[in-house]
Amino acid sequence: MPLRPVRRRARQAGAARTVRASLLALAVATVTALAAAPPAAAADAWKEIGSDRAAPLTESQGLASVEVPAGSPNRYTGIGTIPLSLSLRGWNHVGDPDASYDGYYVEPYQSDSAGAKMYRVQAPGGAWSEYVHALRPGEALNNSWVAITPDSQWMLSGEWGTMTRFLVFPTPGANPATSPSADLPQASAVRLDHAVRDVQGCDFSGPTTLLCSSDDPEGTLFGVTKPLLQIDLSAPPGGGSDVTGHVTALRQLPLRSSCSGSFEAEGVDYDRRSGTLRVIVVSPGFCVLTDSKTYRLTRG
Repeated sequence: MPLRPVRRRARQAGAARTVRASLLALAVATVTALAAAPPAAAADAWKEIGSDRAAPLTESQGLASVEVPAGSPNRYTGIGTIPLSLSLRGWNHVGDPDASYDGYYVEPYQSDSAGAKMYRVQAPGGAWSEYVHALRPGEALNNSWVAITPDSQWMLSGEWGTMTRFLVFPTPGANPATSPSADLPQASAVRLDHAVRDVQGCDFSGPTTLLCSSDDPEGTLFGVTKPLLQIDLSAPPGGGSDVTGHVTALRQLPLRSSCSGSFEAEGVDYDRRSGTLRVIVVSPGFCVLTDSKTYRLTRG
């Protein structure tokens, strides 16, 4: 008889251990499942579908898909695509270009000493012209990229570094208010609700949506280095009031190479005809020559 309470306590202790073990196993299984599950936004994420080698001299800065004339090849920029005549005049860097849906192709150039930015434009008929914008107080000389609005009338342009704005200009050539013989004026700005760092390219995927590649090496702004950004504008940009832009980091850009070290995210292009997003990522070290890539992504 005196042994029964002891057995009862032993049985209760054993049952408690069993319950704790079961709860622990359930907790571990839950954490494992959550860790393996994609985030809630993954249904609208951009997934990689392929890649092509990016030539280091001619395909290492930017790219653009061209709709007019029909059947036009994709365009690329790099140090090897800068015409000698421009280089001799000090325009020693070309950024990420863009092309309007009606056939105007624009390349952004910068100089270390000109006190201005230059936009080299090819009209639908093939003729080239140059539009110069004199720097304003507080404006960086960097001319990293351009993005032309879907109506072709306005052009966004980006500066290097940590920024909370994009500049808005009338699209040179496409907008009738522009002339190669006059200064290209800033029309307005996009005011970002979150700072961005080292944006190397942007492209419109809709009237008020931008997709941008950031070369951010630190990862402190969004918790990830080299992010693909989406910027949702409060209205189509133009020559009136500034518009705001809501910034979201979608994912880290692909970073793969046979070499270890620092990658460089470059230009980006969205082709509305296929829904394909392309972005250039330059490999570190010697591998810049061998396995730099233009990655292709699509919504998944």
